[in-house]
Amino acid sequence: MRHSVRLARIFVVGACCCMPLLVQAGGVPGELDEVVVTGYKIGGLAGAVTSATEGTVLGEQLETRPVLRTGEVLEVVPGLVVTQHSGDGKANQYFLRGFNLDHGTDFASRVEGMPVNMPTHAHGQGYSDINFMIPELVDRIEYRKGTYYAEEGNFSAAGAVDVTYQRALDRPLLTLGGGENRFGRVLAAASPELGNGNLLMAVDADYNNGPWDLDEHFRKFNGVLKYSGGDPTAGYDVEAMGYQGHWRSTDQIPLRAVDDGSIDRFGNIDPTDGGSTHRYSLSAAGWGRLGEGTLRASAYAIDYRLNLFSNFTYDTDPVHGDQFEQYDRRQVYGADTNWRRELSMFGLPGHFGTGLQARVDDISPVGLYHTVERQRYGTVRQDDVTQASWAGWMSQDLQWTDWLRTELGLRFDSFHFKVDSDLAANSGTANDHITSPKVSVVLGPWDQNEFFVNWGRGYHSNDARGTTITVDPADGVTPADKVTPLVRATGREIGVRSATLPQLQLSASLWQLDIASELLFTGDGGSTEASRPSRRTGVELSAYYTPAEHWIVDTDVAFARPRFTDDDPVGNRIPNAVERVISLGVSYRDAHGFFGGARLRHLGPAALIEGDTVRSKPTTLVNLDVGYHITRNLSAAVTVLNLFDEKANDITYYYESQLPGEAAPVGDIHFHPVEPRELRFALTAKF
Repeated sequence: MRHSVRLARIFVVGACCCMPLLVQAGGVPGELDEVVVTGYKIGGLAGAVTSATEGTVLGEQLETRPVLRTGEVLEVVPGLVVTQHSGDGKANQYFLRGFNLDHGTDFASRVEGMPVNMPTHAHGQGYSDINFMIPELVDRIEYRKGTYYAEEGNFSAAGAVDVTYQRALDRPLLTLGGGENRFGRVLAAASPELGNGNLLMAVDADYNNGPWDLDEHFRKFNGVLKYSGGDPTAGYDVEAMGYQGHWRSTDQIPLRAVDDGSIDRFGNIDPTDGGSTHRYSLSAAGWGRLGEGTLRASAYAIDYRLNLFSNFTYDTDPVHGDQFEQYDRRQVYGADTNWRRELSMFGLPGHFGTGLQARVDDISPVGLYHTVERQRYGTVRQDDVTQASWAGWMSQDLQWTDWLRTELGLRFDSFHFKVDSDLAANSGTANDHITSPKVSVVLGPWDQNEFFVNWGRGYHSNDARGTTITVDPADGVTPADKVTPLVRATGREIGVRSATLPQLQLSASLWQLDIASELLFTGDGGSTEASRPSRRTGVELSAYYTPAEHWIVDTDVAFARPRFTDDDPVGNRIPNAVERVISLGVSYRDAHGFFGGARLRHLGPAALIEGDTVRSKPTTLVNLDVGYHITRNLSAAVTVLNLFDEKANDITYYYESQLPGEAAPVGDIHFHPVEPRELRFALTAKF
């Protein structure tokens, strides 16, 4: 008698990692089921990671996280805070490891294998707009912090995150959402079988006015079409994605205008600020056995545009005002190939990996213009830029004993910059390359404890326009210094992970990061300039606890000491570098009945100027999400954002501005307030 057998892929989910295992279960012959099992033993993770600050979060863990904006989904990365200082269509502001990362300068992000960061961007180096992501499609989010990974290149000195979508949904879904401030959302997604594969289709449309005196009219449209075939050992994906966004901005405002009653906390100075953007992409990936190892290859093409109108200083030009437009139009082409295999050396078991990466940004043009009510009247600078880079990397780990593992990595990056400027003196070419070695040592496990020692070199690139500049574009005469194309970063870290106590996973790390120069964006000069060298030292603590079935409690605490390392009488504090981040979350997930979660997020204070005489105040917010499975196919959820209606700030700056009627610029705090308490709801049907 023949016995039928089916295979089920089981994911053992820990605090930060998941590992697929294959087991047998009775059922229909040849049928492959997927079952999620939650486990909390670090012993099962041995050999899976090389530092205490890397991991993987599965999409299921996002379902009970209340978020205001799409970008806040990335706060699953321990110690990362995502805020906004302008309209919601603009890239988020990121804070991690003592950095105000602006819009992504030292935090690399990828979605579906495609880079999100934009070098030589109109608004800032490494600009990373994640608004095109659809959280419900996420299969997993992998994160790494530090400079210890050979696969990670530009913009990854503080950390990197890689978002992967599902290849197929369990059932089609329709979500209808709404709430205060005319918030509305419609999401429809399905993945029918087509031929030998699955066709994932999703459409996401959003509208929001926000709490601002000036209605934001934020309109967002996302679309995804992904065809997948094969399985995890050999297969392929082909994917098209599209995103459009339009909005009106309430940018940061001066404190003095609120104090004297000219405007309220949700008011504005220039009601014509705002922007529009789009991102269209086509990508393909394939993987399978090649020789003794596994090959994965991918390629992508991206079409991108941004028109952004801002006014941060208001009226230093009493005739026209200070509004300006930043315009970025580009096509991005790239490829990423890696090959991995088991490879023993010196009689020791190990694994070898190598890869090639290439990227070309054809930016035509990137420009900065003077505007009045979004109408151009002058050009500060306009450039056509071609930026090309390629990288090769390799890594080898060896298991010396049952308690000692090492990994050595080496990365080589080469860049070429070509700038055609409207001012001939600032045109030219530049080339640079950098070699980045990496070393990691893993000790253990002993009684479900592992210890890590990491060291590595990394880098970020500077704006291409700064590599060829010779004169100030504002007057065309004043000499300007060129910047170093590639800026080295050196990281060090010691850490530990422990699962000795039942249902509890702990991790801790002590880290240090040196960067040869910070980046300083000059909005009225149209470039990103190199600034002073810096050192950041910090401590990170994380805990993941499952006190009972369906319940998860997690907390992260991160402290940082960010300082400039050169001598300067103005001081050694790094403006806007946050020194403390704390998060605490509680979630309950059950396939029947109630589900939900609550999260507390604390963003600590920061020096606003080098001398530390002006500081920002801390911000602490609590968000709540409660839902109920009405039937197997229908669920409803209510989200309360800023539960306690805190009057705090998303971002705070200190600089000079001039309001209408003022005789000269005034140094002042400028801030963007957090949004007040807001109620939203969602109804989701699965078919």
